[in-house]
Amino acid sequence: MELDVLPERHAGAAENMAVDFLLLRRYPQPSHARFRTYGWHRPAFTFGYSQKIAAVRALLPHEEGPFDLCRRPSGGGLVDHRDDWTYALAIPRGHALYEARAVESYRVVHEAVALALRNVGCPAAVKTACEPEACEQPPAGVCFRRAELYDIVRPETGAKLAGAAQKRTKDGLLFQGSLWRPGIGAIEWEALAGHVTAVLAEALKAGEAPCGWPDLAEDEVSALTEQYASAEWNEHR
Repeated sequence: MELDVLPERHAGAAENMAVDFLLLRRYPQPSHARFRTYGWHRPAFTFGYSQKIAAVRALLPHEEGPFDLCRRPSGGGLVDHRDDWTYALAIPRGHALYEARAVESYRVVHEAVALALRNVGCPAAVKTACEPEACEQPPAGVCFRRAELYDIVRPETGAKLAGAAQKRTKDGLLFQGSLWRPGIGAIEWEALAGHVTAVLAEALKAGEAPCGWPDLAEDEVSALTEQYASAEWNEHR
């Protein structure tokens, strides 16, 4: 197994979501996982595939400037990308984490990312239990407002530092993660990227292999970006 580490890229919200999904669907090397970090051309929010658009709109800030809004192909809640560090990990079908339950793959990836944060000086741990009253409530609609099981938190306060969403298909497992920069504070973010890929490679039992950008079909990227930017995709629930 190799972990292909792709160059960082910036794009609009719809294109970022399209590329993440195509790394899973059109990069079918059974012996390779792939990882990328990326940025945003404009302020952006993304929200989970199953969320209702009316509920999402009620959670959005209304007093601030314009931003992109896009439904993710994965689950989870509303994520504010205006000041986060965003990554995607695609794991091929047949790997142990693809076969594992969602809660287990979530735990393994977040334990690795928490270790990388500690390696650059940020106290971080995964949340291994929740208070009974919190466990009885539905998941928070907005990421970073409340930590769920196996989210990454500050051990001393329980404040949420990182969350993620997952999607399994016949091709593999897509893991879309977000780290909240204001909560993490002053660290060397470029150094963090190297630590994250190193610990993820170890967790996946893979060799780390920096590589060029994959040969994704431009027409397919454009078509999926257009779909993810459409009102039909974003407002269909």
